[in-house]
Amino acid sequence: MTPVIFGESSPAATLWTSVWRTVLAALAYIVLVTHTAVADPSQTGGDVVLRTISSRADSASGGDVLIELRSPNSSTWIAHFNGRDVSSSFRPTKASHAYVALLDGLKNGKNILEILVDGTVRSTLEIVGHPLAGPIFSGPHQQPFICETDVDGLGPAIDRDCNAKTIVQYYYKSTEPVSQKPDIQLILATINRTTSKSLPQGFKPYDTSAPPPADMAKTVTSEGNTVNYVIRRELGVINRAVYEIQFLHQPGDPLPTPWARPKGGWNGRLVYEFGGGCSAGYRQGTLIPSGDNPQLVLAQGYALATSTLNIAENNCNDRVSAETLSMVREHFIKSYGMPVHTIGFGASGGAIQVHMIAQNYPGLLDGIIPKMSFPDMLTTDLRRTDCILLDRAFRNSGDAWSEQQKTAVSGFATWHDCLEIARRAPSETAKGRYTEKCDASIPPELVYDHITNPTGARCDYFSTEKNVFGFDRETGLVRRPLDNIGVQYGLRAFNDAKISAEQFIDLNENVGGIDGDGLIVSARTRANTDALKIAYTQGLVVTGGGGLSQIPIIDWRYYVDDRANLHDAFRSYAMRARLSAANGDADNQVILVDPAFDYFHISGRLDPNDGQYSRREGELIRQMDRWLDNVSADASSRTEHEKVVANKPSDLVDGCWTLEGERISEPASYGGHRKCNDIYPSHADPRIAAGGPVSDDVLKCQLKPIDSAEYLQPLTADQLARLKVVFPSGVCDWGRPGVGQEITKSTWRFY
Repeated sequence: MTPVIFGESSPAATLWTSVWRTVLAALAYIVLVTHTAVADPSQTGGDVVLRTISSRADSASGGDVLIELRSPNSSTWIAHFNGRDVSSSFRPTKASHAYVALLDGLKNGKNILEILVDGTVRSTLEIVGHPLAGPIFSGPHQQPFICETDVDGLGPAIDRDCNAKTIVQYYYKSTEPVSQKPDIQLILATINRTTSKSLPQGFKPYDTSAPPPADMAKTVTSEGNTVNYVIRRELGVINRAVYEIQFLHQPGDPLPTPWARPKGGWNGRLVYEFGGGCSAGYRQGTLIPSGDNPQLVLAQGYALATSTLNIAENNCNDRVSAETLSMVREHFIKSYGMPVHTIGFGASGGAIQVHMIAQNYPGLLDGIIPKMSFPDMLTTDLRRTDCILLDRAFRNSGDAWSEQQKTAVSGFATWHDCLEIARRAPSETAKGRYTEKCDASIPPELVYDHITNPTGARCDYFSTEKNVFGFDRETGLVRRPLDNIGVQYGLRAFNDAKISAEQFIDLNENVGGIDGDGLIVSARTRANTDALKIAYTQGLVVTGGGGLSQIPIIDWRYYVDDRANLHDAFRSYAMRARLSAANGDADNQVILVDPAFDYFHISGRLDPNDGQYSRREGELIRQMDRWLDNVSADASSRTEHEKVVANKPSDLVDGCWTLEGERISEPASYGGHRKCNDIYPSHADPRIAAGGPVSDDVLKCQLKPIDSAEYLQPLTADQLARLKVVFPSGVCDWGRPGVGQEITKSTWRFY
């Protein structure tokens, strides 16, 4: 594969591009507000209301746009789009006095739709068009960028934006018995990237030119329709990502459109799936291999969509993920109609994406189901850097540290949890740790080296988010909010007499920090002040603000705290604490915990207990659908948050399931001795073990002077003096908000 190489934007160019895009976004917003006022009959006396259906008016793409026109009075009107008469494009819908049109000829930049009645303009809508390759609001494209369309079966890319042909395939569920043995060839093909998408076990390709196969199974949808279990799968490229759209459809039958949805397969709902992991990008990436779990979603009639840039292991940029969601959803709406609900579902890094998108770009997802969740990538990354530092400090310590003592300092269920997190990070190298984070698909000559290629691709999270963070004027590097100034590692362990005073002091003397290349250095890490403010105000820390209070959240995990697995349970409670701090309550969030079974993690197929997880996923999506139906039917004057809380199904409450399958319903809380807490105890991480809050959302703490009275074990004068050398400016005051910390309010930012 020969990469197409493009120049890296300079910090100054990126800054001016960002400023210009911000100005354009502000102008688009003013136009939208003006349109709303003009189209309001109570303000203008007009009787025509226009709105874009497929996207926001400032975020249309792909050369066309789906428009709804409402004209309560039966007057004769004429529609002009960019000066062209498009009246005949509007077709009536089932809604009274409503017409919908798919208007082509959308150009990049400003477009004007006017409705004239008796020769007078009665309503105007400005629509801002963007290329199908993007970007819209995520900022300048990341470069270099490796195309991988051939791996997903689309053939080679035809241009530098990785565009390729769009294909449609059909496959069906066979009635033949299914082998329970893992498909080793599929596993090896997935590992070696010779395929990214193979059919799930029990499914076969459907030949649309042949009669229906005799072994075709049936399925019953959520609407009670019995249909052939045939899946239509569409693959193409949008926003440089390979997208996938699937739903039940019998070849030869009419497809759904924006004007009509035939009875039968698709139930009118869309589930959008987000993939886990976290990598720096610079590549298109590949789709997640098919497992069995999504099939219960499709079998119920839900449409299922995703893309390679909604998989964090391909690219960990939440703005790019939100933008790609917006554009793939826009294509879906223009092709098949507006979903009744769009439900976001994702595990691990996918859970991070649904949290961040719901907060920062409200309206794209109507409800979210984060699985094995973390609130965001930035605060999750703190434990990684902390564990790296602690692991090095323990290994280099002159004191003997027992496993129990390391565990107490780490805050996790076992020290191996922290060790696993540390060892997943690349080792220290002369080139810088970020070199080893780059995907193998990126040619080595394009990758950063602090000596031979200082302008190369830096494969760290902060460089991925450079359009948001911007550049440090002094260093020329992306601003970072990483900080551990004042953090007293092991404070709780010391106060609980689990470690000695000498161990506590020695640890903090030698823990060090992370430099701009990701290498461990003796000095502690100091955050860029601007980066701290950006992280909170622009939603890189999920604070529970923005749009998160306005939607239902079902947080579901299986318990793995005791398995040296990084998906620890307290993250659900950290999210709850943030929601409560931002909104006064977290009543729009439900927390559910299942036991963990052993699973065959490479293939994506679980052991025979996989059926339980698959059924749970299907059940929770139905529950979310029911919750959203209730909210949609609420015509009261309540706030959106009040509607979400008031219309939660009565049987959808916090709780857990035992290994035997018993459902325990009780309020979820961090700590305490309720039944679920006793079965599935929550733990912490190094910052909480250093005295931090369970919300785990303080990037840089405010400081206070060292006070010997706050230590519950005695310290000698010499030991106290050594602590003051380690912390010359003071120690963390966890009772105060962090430096620059505030609730995220601004949404729909353009970069």
